[in-house]
Amino acid sequence: MAFRARADVDQPEQIGVSTLHDVHVVAAWFLIVSNAFVGAWALVAQYVPRIRQRVLWWTTLVAQLSTIAVAVVGVLIVNQNGVELDSFHALYGFSTIFAVAVLYSYRNSPFIADKVYLLYGCGGLFIMGLGIRNLFLSPISTA
Repeated sequence: MAFRARADVDQPEQIGVSTLHDVHVVAAWFLIVSNAFVGAWALVAQYVPRIRQRVLWWTTLVAQLSTIAVAVVGVLIVNQNGVELDSFHALYGFSTIFAVAVLYSYRNSPFIADKVYLLYGCGGLFIMGLGIRNLFLSPISTA
């Protein structure tokens, strides 16, 4: 179980665990699907220059910012509802943010200049994989 309610903490009169859980799961699915889409698009764009469009970078931005949204909702679940976090869930969750930071830091590197689409393609698929790993192997339980 990724989250277990602590018995010694009174449940506050705030947003319920199940509501935040649902938002967390929907945001996680958005992270997975959007990063899969932009990752595949960027990989194809590496070899098919005519699909290299500015909208790819805007959709990549939205997909990768979703990592922060998922983490924020997860932190709200932990802080507001008195649940314990499984360490692997946190590891994989925050690794997605770290992966976005690494991609961003390499985007203007001189040795990657001609492979920036390959970088973001593989990076998007890597983030998708972290999301899948976290969603299916560290399920959230509100019990």
